[in-house]
Amino acid sequence: MSTPQPSHIALFPSAGMGHLMPFLRLAAMLAKQDSIVTVITAQPTVSLAESEHISSFLRYNPKINHLELQLAPSFRQADSPPVDPFFLQMHLINQSINLLPPLLSSSSPPFSAIFVDFLVVAKVAPIAKTLDLPIYILSTTSVAFDSLTAYLPMLASNPAEFNKTSAEIKIPGLSPMAMSSLPPIFLDSSHLFTSTIITNSQALSEAKGILMNTFEWFQASTLVALNKDRVTKSLPPILPIGPLEPYHDPHDDNGDQYRSWLENQPVESVVYISFGNRTAMSRDQMHELEKGLEKTEWRFFWVLKTSTVDKDDKEDAEHFLNEAFLEKTKNKGLVIKGWVEQQEILGHPAIGGFLSHCGWNSVMEAALRGVPMLAWPQHGDQRVNAQVMEEAGLGLWERNWDWGPNGIVKGEEIEKKIVELMTDEKLRGRAKKVREEARNAVGRDGSSDKVLREVVESLIIPF
Repeated sequence: MSTPQPSHIALFPSAGMGHLMPFLRLAAMLAKQDSIVTVITAQPTVSLAESEHISSFLRYNPKINHLELQLAPSFRQADSPPVDPFFLQMHLINQSINLLPPLLSSSSPPFSAIFVDFLVVAKVAPIAKTLDLPIYILSTTSVAFDSLTAYLPMLASNPAEFNKTSAEIKIPGLSPMAMSSLPPIFLDSSHLFTSTIITNSQALSEAKGILMNTFEWFQASTLVALNKDRVTKSLPPILPIGPLEPYHDPHDDNGDQYRSWLENQPVESVVYISFGNRTAMSRDQMHELEKGLEKTEWRFFWVLKTSTVDKDDKEDAEHFLNEAFLEKTKNKGLVIKGWVEQQEILGHPAIGGFLSHCGWNSVMEAALRGVPMLAWPQHGDQRVNAQVMEEAGLGLWERNWDWGPNGIVKGEEIEKKIVELMTDEKLRGRAKKVREEARNAVGRDGSSDKVLREVVESLIIPF
């Protein structure tokens, strides 16, 4: 009898660390299940962090293969209005997907399937069909936000109800969603990002399934609604496989500094502060956050980001903060710039709370570690994610705080919420319940573990 051949899975992320990281984590998980794995990344990357992380990941995961999709150059005119560099990179990736077929068809052994980012599915699906490759989508957001993007074509086609004056939107099978939680650009169907969302939403039916970095317990009712065709009938099965497991990646240059600092802090005494890899806080807002941290008297570890793309961000953290603040807090706070191993930090006993933008990777990382969150959404899916996080019992969300660069949250308000985050024992207990459920899901024969194994087994070639 012939021995079954292991599956060979291609993974194709879109732009930004928030999209890259889930794909690398899934790549490592698939490799553990004896699949052959090839990661396809766009070159050049939009940020230095992406480039360095890809190199480090491949160096420490030598069994995982790598292919590069060389992007066609951008022909934007010098006087064109500025475009978010991540949106531009997303656009360039889509414009270059015509170069993908030779990479896929020349592989040895042949690919069994391709797992793609939602933002490229419309362009990749016809290629996968021609090559007779099953296609799965790996979603990088919450199930709630996925339901919104899936329904966005219907919303955009009805501007009489979907406009700035609407208080909420109604998606079949789900609770009403506040219009204030939606990215404002969703109201402009001609915007590059919005038009890309709509195009790819209309191609969702081409996929065999949508893999979600979440677990059944965390978003049970929304998963049921999506999987019972209550949102839209064109959706493939929604498959929760998270929280995606971390992998060892020792490339972190700042690691020795913060590891030794954390080791000297009492248990659950430190507020960890990070707004992700894309959110650059204004100077005025930084100074208000300084005031709040100083007044709380809690210990803190602040990962500071001051520009959207890190290659334009050369100056040290001290350049952006008040000298008086740094002097007063030098014995109880640590501020650094650059990439950090967030999963490792959240798992450290010293961490007692997480002030976060509520990017979905951060939510799942906190869930796996049981760290209570204080959500401060900044853009994109983050308000929707914050509501999901709060309803699951993982943390707090102050809805009155402005998001984006326009509003300023005062230090006194920040102080009040940090104190609540760090002192509410009921909240801490709920967060530990979330951790228990998350670990059950990804443990052997847990709900997420079973789903991923079933997907992999379905791709194994019998002979």
